[in-house]
Amino acid sequence: MGPAVDWRRNLAALWLAEFTAILGFSFAFPFLPLFLHRELGIVSERSLAFWSGIVAGASGISMAIASPIWGWLADRFGRRSMLIRAMVGGGLSVGLMGLARSAQQLAALRFLQGGASGTVASASALVAAETPREHVAWALGVLSSAIALGSAVGPAAGGIAGSRYGLRTVFLAGGGLLLLVLVPVVAVVRETPGRRMRDTSMGSLARVRAARPGTLRALGVLIAAQALMQMSYSAAQQLIVLRFIQLSPANAPAITGITFGAAGLATAAAGVSYVRVLRLSGYRRLIVPTACLLGIGIALAAPVRSIGVVVAIIIAVSLLYGALTPALASMIGLEAPTEVAAAAFGVSSSAIAVGFGGGPLLGGLTASAAGVGAGLLLAGAIGLALAALLALGSREPDLPRRGVVQAVAEEEV
Repeated sequence: MGPAVDWRRNLAALWLAEFTAILGFSFAFPFLPLFLHRELGIVSERSLAFWSGIVAGASGISMAIASPIWGWLADRFGRRSMLIRAMVGGGLSVGLMGLARSAQQLAALRFLQGGASGTVASASALVAAETPREHVAWALGVLSSAIALGSAVGPAAGGIAGSRYGLRTVFLAGGGLLLLVLVPVVAVVRETPGRRMRDTSMGSLARVRAARPGTLRALGVLIAAQALMQMSYSAAQQLIVLRFIQLSPANAPAITGITFGAAGLATAAAGVSYVRVLRLSGYRRLIVPTACLLGIGIALAAPVRSIGVVVAIIIAVSLLYGALTPALASMIGLEAPTEVAAAAFGVSSSAIAVGFGGGPLLGGLTASAAGVGAGLLLAGAIGLALAALLALGSREPDLPRRGVVQAVAEEEV
């Protein structure tokens, strides 16, 4: 078996790796509509909304197809190797986007990116598998804070770089950052060899169903909830950028960078602090109201024409998203037995990818036909559907709340 893996050391290295990886992704992602508008010459509002939806959604579609396959391979051959693969694939595809000469080329590269990357699912599965169960909620919250912080710093830095050096440079630099994260993963992260499962197919699922009744249904509800959450939030992100282009075309890059930087900080703060609310409420009492407020907040942005109010709304919505994301991931980590953990996170990643692809696609098509406000109303309605699903179908995880509270208290000390 070899020496025991230091899960805290793993978590620290993965925090740094995911922060840098998401920094690379978010360095470029919020600026896709601006790239289409400024670099690729799409000026018609309807065409811009249409291609923004196609390009933003392309990676989610391919990720939805590839993620279960990567999750299955991770259970058989190791989660660390899949994380390295995702970082290499993401870095090369993002960098090549800076060389795109048409909307079709950009969409094709986004499709390639979705199928080749997936660092969040790989890192989450690794953390969930190597961390003691009583610390899973806290550890995934910490990992989520790295993702959110990278999402905060990336757009702000990308906005500055895009204004000064051009948007193509932003994509090239983002790809370079993704390749840079290989250093802490290769040098520090380790995996327990015994947790590479050789039989994670239907036999394992059958054993889980027999040993823990209701677990597969609970996982299904949580995974569907992740898809709806990502669909609502991702649609809102792209539509907000289109709103900025409408309201202030000349200043759109700077406004986009500042807004999504602040939104990322809000998400990071929520990812770390949500466990304080969890101590008082438990999971279900946290996620249902949060999802409801998420949908309402996005819908409220539909009629707004003031840049300041739009910025305030997206920051508030990001705070809610930042609490909901690690809460759902933690519930999956606590529900999924070790032998199917990476497979569960692989399917989870696929569901998130469906939302990540479907949200911008639905929002973009709706905006191209009926306007940006109609797209935001649709995104808000999806958020309310998420709240209904969680209210009717979710359950408190098997781990007693007292154990979670005790672990949280230990980590805060």
